[in-house]
Amino acid sequence: MKETILHISKYYYPDLGGIETIAKSMAEGLRDFRNVVVCFSTKGKDCVENINGVEVYRVKVSFSMLHQDVSYGYLSMLKRLMREYTPHYVHVHCPNPFIYPLVLQTISAETKLVLHWHADILSKGIAYRFVKPFESRILRRADFIIATSPNYIHPSSPIYQFKEKAGVVQNGIITTDFDMKDGDEERVRAIREKYGQRPLILFVGRHIAYKGIDLLIEAERYIRSDCQIVIAGTGPLTESLKAQVSSPRIVFTGRLDTDELRCYAWASTVFAFPSKTKAEAFGVALAEAMYCECVPVVFHLEGSGVNWLSVKNLTGKEVPLGHTKAFAGAIDEILADDALCRRYAQASRQRVVEMFTDEIATQKANEIYRQLKFR
Repeated sequence: MKETILHISKYYYPDLGGIETIAKSMAEGLRDFRNVVVCFSTKGKDCVENINGVEVYRVKVSFSMLHQDVSYGYLSMLKRLMREYTPHYVHVHCPNPFIYPLVLQTISAETKLVLHWHADILSKGIAYRFVKPFESRILRRADFIIATSPNYIHPSSPIYQFKEKAGVVQNGIITTDFDMKDGDEERVRAIREKYGQRPLILFVGRHIAYKGIDLLIEAERYIRSDCQIVIAGTGPLTESLKAQVSSPRIVFTGRLDTDELRCYAWASTVFAFPSKTKAEAFGVALAEAMYCECVPVVFHLEGSGVNWLSVKNLTGKEVPLGHTKAFAGAIDEILADDALCRRYAQASRQRVVEMFTDEIATQKANEIYRQLKFR
């Protein structure tokens, strides 16, 4: 009988997001194991689903506090799953501070613990002072810590002091989701025609502070090229961001489904990725856009995998953090030089194909689990 991995993620497919994408990729890609997922429910109730052969247990959210969901039923659910499945491994997608003490309380001494460290908790206020002891304990308890880039095993991160048991499994995208499909060429043409055949500058992501959309809006004032900036996604800052816009060159599309996102990426020339803190630990949306030959422009983020994924002057442009004039200048340089743009576009896609696919990521994760089996 296959050994069992219990995956713990904040949310899970069909809920969308970078961590959700990777959690799904791991649960479906670790095929040598039986995979079970527990996560918060966005349906207002407990439920169980089978998604592509993976049992997914969703736990009702009781309330949210400081952007963190809390569930009165989570502890009993974890106890139930530990009892029913007796997992050989628990794979926690971090950060998820609410569940740290619950995992520590329910995991057996024989069960190996893997922490998938997507990002640090950057806020160091009163709430973090409460969380930190549990974060430190779960890091000590971990048998292995997965970082999503070598850049993130950095002195500024809590995982640095445990680097002897840390390793890199880069995030990987499901490339087939972003290959051109039947009818896509027509959809891409329609998108370009919608914006008057002007070069498109695309942003995709949640509308939250660290994504730096406010800096992109500011940078637009300095872009000399005739272009259109398309901001996709939604979030708590959507309305306040719209209020900052005074230029018709910036439009908001709302949330795009996978088919729409793929076509917008193929229709666009530049992918603007103005994230401004290392809360942006990697950038799955950035990898997806690069696969679609959409040339990235990013800020330098010390300790983030963004600047490992997109390599300065190889796959696109990287400018000093917060310098909106330089960000605009990088966009202008790409739009003004077709040969440069094409070279970056091809290098972007090639880098993702060679390093950042879900097949490559799950192959590395499988190897880690094979090694853990004999520890």
